[in-house]
Amino acid sequence: MTARGTFLTFEGIDGSGKSTQARLLAEHLRREGRDVVLTREPGGSDGAEEIRSLVLQGDPDRWSAETEILLFTAARRDHLERTIEPALAEGKVVICDRFADSTRMYQGLSRGDLRGLVDQLHKLMIGREPDLTLLIDMDPETGLSRAKGRQGAEERFEDFGLDLQQQMRAGFLGLAEEFSDRFRVVDGNRDMDSVAQDVTDIVMVALR
Repeated sequence: MTARGTFLTFEGIDGSGKSTQARLLAEHLRREGRDVVLTREPGGSDGAEEIRSLVLQGDPDRWSAETEILLFTAARRDHLERTIEPALAEGKVVICDRFADSTRMYQGLSRGDLRGLVDQLHKLMIGREPDLTLLIDMDPETGLSRAKGRQGAEERFEDFGLDLQQQMRAGFLGLAEEFSDRFRVVDGNRDMDSVAQDVTDIVMVALR
């Protein structure tokens, strides 16, 4: 891990439980006496939270994939500058619910092969990867049912339907192989406490 703090991210399809697991991990690490920043994407800074409402609400076809990539990259840059990098510089553990891997999937693959564009913008404007990424792997049908059951306003991507979730699951597992040095896959098709125990075990080994 880095000497100046540790950057952990959670990834997974909608409804995989990753947000809950990110919160539980943050609570565990704080009980261990660690200084933790729990954040999310899109969002995590004032400017990025404004962009979040633009990209997660409204009609599924509100934006083209190319426009979405630019919006997500702008949000990520602000988040990185104002939240993530300052916390890492202070030696804190940063836990982020989604990061660039989600853009590689949702914008890079969902409506055409735009992965190359995503990676170009990432290299130009972001320039860093997490130290450790936990992929909460979930059956797409179960995940979509959970996500739609939340009845929230931010359901634009869920509204693309099951086919997208199946594609995203396969894509995330492909990323786990591509970036096997930092990805750890956790079976999310279990009770919350069992998943949390696996997550904690993985992270505590990495933080030694």
